[in-house]
Amino acid sequence: MTAAPHAGPAIPDLLREDADAVTRLLDERSPLPRDKTVTQAHWQRALLGSFFLREVVERHPEWLFECLKREPLSRPLDHAFLTLRWQAYLEDVADETSLHRSLRLFRREVMFRIIFRDFVRLADLNETMGAASAMADVAIDGALDWLYQDACAQMGTPWGIDPATGEEAPQRLVVLGMGKLGGHELNVSSDIDLIFGFPSNGETRGGARAMDNQQFFIRLGQRLIQALDQLTADGFVFRVDMRLRPYGQSGALALSFGALESYYQDQGRDWERYAMVKARVVAGDKKAGDVLMATLRPFVYRKYIDFSAFESLRSMKSMISREVRRKGMENNIKLGNGGIREIEFVVQAFQLIRGGRDRELQQRELLLILPELVNLELLPQAVADELADAYVFLRNLEHALQGIADQQTQELPETPAAQARVAMIMGFDSWDDCLAELNGHRQRVARHFADIIASDDDETEEEEASARWQEIWLAELEPEAAVKRLSKAGFEAPEQSLEQLVTLRSSRTAQMMQTEGRRRLNRFVPVLLEALSQVEQPSETLSRVLQLVESVLRRTAYLLLLLENPGALRELVRLCSESPWIARQLAETPLLLDELLNTESLYHPPSREQLQDDLRQQLLRIPLEDLEEQMEVLRHFKKAHVLRVAASELRGTLPLMKVSDYLTWIAEVVLDHVVDVAFSNLVSRHGYPHHGDGSACDSDFAIVGYGKLGGIELGYTSDLDLVFIHTADPNGSTNGDKPIDNAVFYTRLGQRIVHILSTQTPSGQLYEVDMRLRPSGNSGLLVSSLSAFEKYQREDAWTWEHQALARARGVAGSREALEAFETLRHDILCQSRDRDALRQDVMNMREKMRASLGTPTKEGETPEAFHIKHDRGGIVDMEFMVQYLMLAYSSEHPELTQWSDNIRQMEALGKAGVLPEEDAEQLREAYIALRSTIHRRALQNLNSRVEADAFPEERAYIWSVWNRVMGASGAPER
Repeated sequence: MTAAPHAGPAIPDLLREDADAVTRLLDERSPLPRDKTVTQAHWQRALLGSFFLREVVERHPEWLFECLKREPLSRPLDHAFLTLRWQAYLEDVADETSLHRSLRLFRREVMFRIIFRDFVRLADLNETMGAASAMADVAIDGALDWLYQDACAQMGTPWGIDPATGEEAPQRLVVLGMGKLGGHELNVSSDIDLIFGFPSNGETRGGARAMDNQQFFIRLGQRLIQALDQLTADGFVFRVDMRLRPYGQSGALALSFGALESYYQDQGRDWERYAMVKARVVAGDKKAGDVLMATLRPFVYRKYIDFSAFESLRSMKSMISREVRRKGMENNIKLGNGGIREIEFVVQAFQLIRGGRDRELQQRELLLILPELVNLELLPQAVADELADAYVFLRNLEHALQGIADQQTQELPETPAAQARVAMIMGFDSWDDCLAELNGHRQRVARHFADIIASDDDETEEEEASARWQEIWLAELEPEAAVKRLSKAGFEAPEQSLEQLVTLRSSRTAQMMQTEGRRRLNRFVPVLLEALSQVEQPSETLSRVLQLVESVLRRTAYLLLLLENPGALRELVRLCSESPWIARQLAETPLLLDELLNTESLYHPPSREQLQDDLRQQLLRIPLEDLEEQMEVLRHFKKAHVLRVAASELRGTLPLMKVSDYLTWIAEVVLDHVVDVAFSNLVSRHGYPHHGDGSACDSDFAIVGYGKLGGIELGYTSDLDLVFIHTADPNGSTNGDKPIDNAVFYTRLGQRIVHILSTQTPSGQLYEVDMRLRPSGNSGLLVSSLSAFEKYQREDAWTWEHQALARARGVAGSREALEAFETLRHDILCQSRDRDALRQDVMNMREKMRASLGTPTKEGETPEAFHIKHDRGGIVDMEFMVQYLMLAYSSEHPELTQWSDNIRQMEALGKAGVLPEEDAEQLREAYIALRSTIHRRALQNLNSRVEADAFPEERAYIWSVWNRVMGASGAPER
């Protein structure tokens, strides 16, 4: 990405006379410093391009000579170099007057270097913007440092609570640079937007009398502005604009961190979010400033996908466009059509929309963010390239316009001589060539802006829907007429639907909505009603969708998302029509609406490897120690992918076996990461656990999944039955600065894992965790060593615990620990057992479960319902049969222990001849039929109880096999 070529076009005829004057000036002021890099031709072209440079040479030749003798113009400009130059000027500062003079001389020298190097292309755009920004940083910080010390000497030192340590400490001002200064993208002649903050309230100490901290910092801020902004005989440093602070010009000049946070949280507007995207601590207490920026980040970057940014930026652009037209500013390359601001709007729209989720977008420099938008597949490479090329060209052109006279302007020149000068600086032979290049860039920018931030003009579909349904929503029709219209549109319960709409419209929450939110709601409901008229049972679907609408009345950005994406609205209505469970999930977590934007991924869930990669990419941006954010991302990851599975099951793109596979994979991927997070957190505090030989453990920890997780049969609402095991030396300890016993380490690790999984956060619970299957149940240790687990299984475990072990498998943790568990499981299951005693134990446990969990039935009466899992002839009968056969015959057929899921265990029993293959196959089909029903009913928010006469053939067959295998008697209940 470079500007137009700068091989040095011929001097335009219109500038020939001016060029002669430059030549004479250089001859008079000779010798100005030159070297192999900076030649006479460079001096000629630079001074011909810039009146500012020419004036410095004319008026201050000796001063300039001394500056350049110390450091040549060939020296690239960076923060370290500019700091060094400021230190030289600081030596002459004895009072506030000399501070002002030194700051202005510093600015003159640095600005001369910046414009000179830019105009002859010794510097690229990045250096020019970076140097201008660094000059501001150094000047602000240098001035503030001197003024703060002077103010403390006069008024005492302000004290208060240090936000980093929580203890009392001296307070310093924090200066936030906004806009291009914050983004390291300052123009060569620009004003600077600042906000002043200080850590906390308190009073000064050591002065003649105590002064309120705020008053101290207001006075200090005033002096700082004067030092930078005041016009003296030596000029000024920067024009300072403080209007971006809370409450604008009517607000206090300096606010405490608490006041700033409260303002942005309670009253911050969309345009202030936009301004805050580039905010950066440019001077003062950097450590405290980092704390402030962290507290303000949630205001800027929302955790949900925030499509309101499109609307607010569109509104800002419309307002700017009106001003451009009103003031006749079409030739303004910043604000005009296809200008710099449109590129910034495109990039910052994505930052505001996705920045809370994709932290790589939380950068300030536009040219660094564009490649990230490509990496995140938010922009095509070609579009990003065109925007980047246009940005570089427009910014170089902006610097050309401003560097001519060191004036802030973005207007294209109107006179032929001025046009020729700009074309020469930009490296073109003529203004027509320069203008053609400019117009090409502006046309491409305008096209991409229109494509990405669509105009309100493109709302035909929405307007048609509004015309059809607006009268009903706004109660402009009589109730009878509204009911009739709803009925004609297919609403099966029109009276109920109308009542629900009236209730929503008149609800306190809706009445208290601000104007913009209310406008969005009024746009959305008619479009929703139109979409509902296209599905079966629109009244029932309306009831479900209104759960979501009511949940987002205070966050109407979600309504805007659906208005901006009609396809997503159609998917929402379709899914809610088919599943009240999905409707509830979306109402509880509106962030999931983002998943509806891409139907390709919605109906084609990723593989286990893709799940791992997706989660890894999402979490790479979040430090392991940021546990709260990790937990939020994990919860969203789980909910988003479970939604995809449910949508795919409804669409028919996933069969039952795959549904359970995917739900189980999601849990496994989550558990793997949770172990990593919890382990890293403890290691950072206590070091690594040690083996008996003194070597550090990897993690030597395993999570064993039991029940549905172990059996790869998770449902949508399943909890996780877990057991924790470690293989480290139980008598060892960790190797950190705060060592603890290995046993304590692993107990805390288990506690941390349970905490991460089961804690209720704003995004809900990750999984409900059941640890009762561990050795000795709730009275046992949370984490067992492998040796203790083995001892318990061999000596103390009940038959039902070995039944549970048949469905157990390692699901997360270190490979060695998982392999050690699998070996032990195989050995325990392969123990020789008394089959008669085993059969009786299994039957006794089965009857206990049936009595407590089955459908209550009085003798001689027909049961009211059939419980698919727990009643006779149901799923649990099949599971207990399989577990009995596994425990009874694995000693003879060790291959039976390979699998932990019922389906493959049945197949293995058939292959081994333990169960007739015909029985194994028919049981498998019956098992799938019953489980499929449970899955489908879960998506309808229904339990596992069905009609009493359901599945008569399956139940009869299951019970007949039970009688043959278990030796029981009786007939399946009808």
